[in-house]
Amino acid sequence: MILTVIVAAFIGATLGVVFTIRYMEEMSPAYYSIEERQSKLVGQLENSSIQIPEGLQFEKAAKNITPAIVHVKTTYGSGEFSLNPLKQYLDPVARSSGSGVILTDNGYIVTNHHVIEDATRIEIVMSNNQKFYAKLIGSDPNTDLALLKIKARDLPFVKYGNSDEVNPGEWVLAIGNPFELTSTVTAGIVSAKARNIRILQDRNNLQVESFIQTDAAVNPGNSGGALINLKGELIGINSAIATSTGNYSGYSFAIPVMLVKKVVDDLLEFGEVQRGLLGVQIEDVTAEIAEIKDLSVVQGVYILRVNKGSAAADSGMEPGDVIVGINDYPVNSVSELQERVARNRPGERIKVTFMREGETRSVQTILKNFDGSTEVQKREIQYEWEGAIFKDLTYRELARLNIDGGIQIVELGDGKWDKSGIQNGFIITHIDKVPVDNVEDLNRMLEFKHGGMLVEGLYKKGGKEAYGLVW
Repeated sequence: MILTVIVAAFIGATLGVVFTIRYMEEMSPAYYSIEERQSKLVGQLENSSIQIPEGLQFEKAAKNITPAIVHVKTTYGSGEFSLNPLKQYLDPVARSSGSGVILTDNGYIVTNHHVIEDATRIEIVMSNNQKFYAKLIGSDPNTDLALLKIKARDLPFVKYGNSDEVNPGEWVLAIGNPFELTSTVTAGIVSAKARNIRILQDRNNLQVESFIQTDAAVNPGNSGGALINLKGELIGINSAIATSTGNYSGYSFAIPVMLVKKVVDDLLEFGEVQRGLLGVQIEDVTAEIAEIKDLSVVQGVYILRVNKGSAAADSGMEPGDVIVGINDYPVNSVSELQERVARNRPGERIKVTFMREGETRSVQTILKNFDGSTEVQKREIQYEWEGAIFKDLTYRELARLNIDGGIQIVELGDGKWDKSGIQNGFIITHIDKVPVDNVEDLNRMLEFKHGGMLVEGLYKKGGKEAYGLVW
């Protein structure tokens, strides 16, 4: 009995001590910060750090590319430099914004045509808040692309990828400036390719819609931004969303980079897009059409009509043929065919594979332009504008004046330039704060200008001057 009492007392005392120590520890913790406590607990766990699979590393791609995505801010109306004080009431200045992608270290930027359409001034804001005024090199509404240029060096830029190698299910990132939220990164997968959502319109039916569809969140302000793969390569330019509200509802659409490359090169070299055309009227092959027309395939592009004198006519294609390939690449829809052909200029040769009466045939055809010619059409530079004749300055003249670029008025007659007070011999260096390097620059600017303009420059024997001009 005595032994039992002793053992019971010992057990009770032991339990009491344990519970007391535990209770006191909880009441008076031996640490002074939550972080310290967490570090002790985490240190006791094995393999506490989560390993992210190699194929899902978003961080590196986003970090490398974000500095090369810019905010495109546009101004509309009569211009902020109008000489008419009533203009701000009769034609008030409006503003909008979108995104752009730097393609070269010396400042060429691609964006959407609809981002800069009818803009009187285009401002570029970098991710580090640097600001530049951009000149419009060229724009193409049929592909919804535009090329801009800012005067800068050693800029970060996005490397071209290959949109042909992109597959549904592949992870992608969309980077842009939705709702003025700069440098926003969203992720998703490629949902489909070669989508035609019928948002582009052209009276000659030359629009090209062959979008990459993704479920990465894209909203107003993302237009013109980058769609990249996890290698940090550009695979598309975000252009549209499928929505009934105006905001993101699940799907977004990007222009494939293989088409972007061709368009921006055309704008850079010629000032306008050089479209090679087959010269056919077409429609998608469906199961119903295949049954009605007794076709041997249920996918492809059915030729309704071949235009006289067209590339297709010259190579022997006929109504009723079904195009199934371009340059050995399978073509299953009109959108795929349009994109493949639109990558080529007039005068270039492509291989067309088609079905006729169950037989597969291939022909080599030389594409033509809208006028039926194989020639590319380069924009002519105009040296006379509204009574003034301009000339480019030589490198020696630029060096002597200590300026990077400019053009000189060599003859001045009656017109808008004369009425502004500008004198003969004036050297124009900027228009609306945008650098003017040569007469070709002047042509690009004046083509899109309307309203008031601020013209800045200098005289060889005098200081800097600025004039207001109504264009």
